[in-house]
Amino acid sequence: MNSNLKVPKLLRGVALVIAIALLGSASAQAQSDPLPSWNDTAPKAAIVAFVEKVTKQGSPEFVAESERIAVFDNDGTLWVEHPMYTQLAFALDRVKALAPAHPEWKSTQPFKAVLDGDMKTLAASGEKGLLELIIVTHAGMTTDQFQKVVSDWLSSARDPKFKRPYTELVYQPMVELLAYLRANGFKTYIVSGGGVEFMRPWTEKVYGVPPEQVIGSSIKTQFKMKDDTPTLFRLPQVNFIDDKTGKPVAINEFIGRRPIAAFGNSDGDLQMLQWTTMGGGPARFGMLVHHTDADREYAYDRKTEFGQLNKALDAAANAGWTVVDMKADWKQIFKD
Repeated sequence: MNSNLKVPKLLRGVALVIAIALLGSASAQAQSDPLPSWNDTAPKAAIVAFVEKVTKQGSPEFVAESERIAVFDNDGTLWVEHPMYTQLAFALDRVKALAPAHPEWKSTQPFKAVLDGDMKTLAASGEKGLLELIIVTHAGMTTDQFQKVVSDWLSSARDPKFKRPYTELVYQPMVELLAYLRANGFKTYIVSGGGVEFMRPWTEKVYGVPPEQVIGSSIKTQFKMKDDTPTLFRLPQVNFIDDKTGKPVAINEFIGRRPIAAFGNSDGDLQMLQWTTMGGGPARFGMLVHHTDADREYAYDRKTEFGQLNKALDAAANAGWTVVDMKADWKQIFKD
């Protein structure tokens, strides 16, 4: 054999080994990234730095696992809230489904507006009108019956823009964040202005958050024996509104520990972030999701009917909260 041929063959062999090693290294690095849907920008770095300092033994900001509580808003923070809150879309469909049994709705607001598709009049009814819709469409049944109604609706309803089930329109970067925190000893809670019984049937499957770690607004329920079976019956009366100042109250009542991390996207989350980050120790983290991507999702903040981000955005700089620019900081919005 010609000895001159041995060197090129040897070099090709070495090159192949190096290439395989580099591919393996790149693959391992990709697998080790807990937040692959996040761009390598300041918010991702801030999240990782916070988690590392509160979980590292010997760190001056180490936090015991029992105190690692993280709270998340839902609408606009974990899934879409435009063109309207998903629960409101559910309520509108419920009005249409129940309308044959309520002929008086054809001339009674806000039900008439719903049946006529008059969203302008519906919006003009304000919080009072929307609350009336929620109460009427969510009550008059047992908790088990309501859970089935919600599950059936979510299985068939489709978002008007993306033509996908609402439970597929969750933010992949935030799902990764939830998993990353839990992998580092955090207990993750949802603290939402949405209805607690509306969220509980699906949050564990979609977010990995079990129903007992979901806090939300509620209507009153009453224990009843029906055909010798114990039930909880949903009444047309407001029990608690878990929004704005209600969120810290609910956190204290249902969790019993002050969180060390809070994640929101609107003024409705302002007090929750304040309660979490202002006072109570140095190891605190607050984050706002800023909707800036009109192409992949929506762009809105100060002027919007749903998810207004105004006061909280102004407060973020002084409070030291991390603000996520969806367009710049997320590689993808939804799971493919």
